[in-house]
Amino acid sequence: MIGAGMSEEQLQSVSDRIGERARSAGGSVASAAMGVAEALGAALLALVLLFFLLKDGRRMAGWATTRLPERSRDRARQAGHAGWTALARYAQGTLAVAAIDAVGIGIGLVLIGVPLALPLALLTFIAAFVPVIGATVAGAVAVLVALAANGPVDALLVLIVVVAVQQIEGNLLQPLIMGRALKLHPAVVLIAVTAGGLTAGVAGAVVAVPITAVAYRVWRSWSASGP
Repeated sequence: MIGAGMSEEQLQSVSDRIGERARSAGGSVASAAMGVAEALGAALLALVLLFFLLKDGRRMAGWATTRLPERSRDRARQAGHAGWTALARYAQGTLAVAAIDAVGIGIGLVLIGVPLALPLALLTFIAAFVPVIGATVAGAVAVLVALAANGPVDALLVLIVVVAVQQIEGNLLQPLIMGRALKLHPAVVLIAVTAGGLTAGVAGAVVAVPITAVAYRVWRSWSASGP
């Protein structure tokens, strides 16, 4: 007998259960870390793709236009220019809005005293490239970290900061920076993000809205320039 009436077999059983739970927890943490790494990698891949489209898009469009019948080339050039302009405005506007979101929420986290303020600000910046859903997820993560680390009062303060920054972004910054030319209905944005996410994961969710915006502008230009 060992201890307060505990046999060696019982002690070994308890030790085995503790070891199993520790291994299970370690596996869960590793899986979560792997999932986060894959998501960040996919988002980075989408951003690199967007960079090359912006860098070489005109040359690609010119090459594609020369493959069309001559009677359709002027119309295709106009439509391509409209799509290119939409993509450039979307990329520039999203980058500016994401930076403002990250700085605003990051300053709020530092002032409140929430740990991991810099990683949370970086998460906010990356998540901003997924419209609607990304901002919600990043804000929820910040609130949960504040709740776990500092308690409900600081979590409530973080929630107020996140909601305030997102309201300013959605109602003032996006219309001002993006312009009305790229304004899509929220239902269209949600459908595009969902379809992109289901098709190609995080990378699909990141590129879904710019692709939709470009396709919409190309279609409008093409329709307006002739039958």
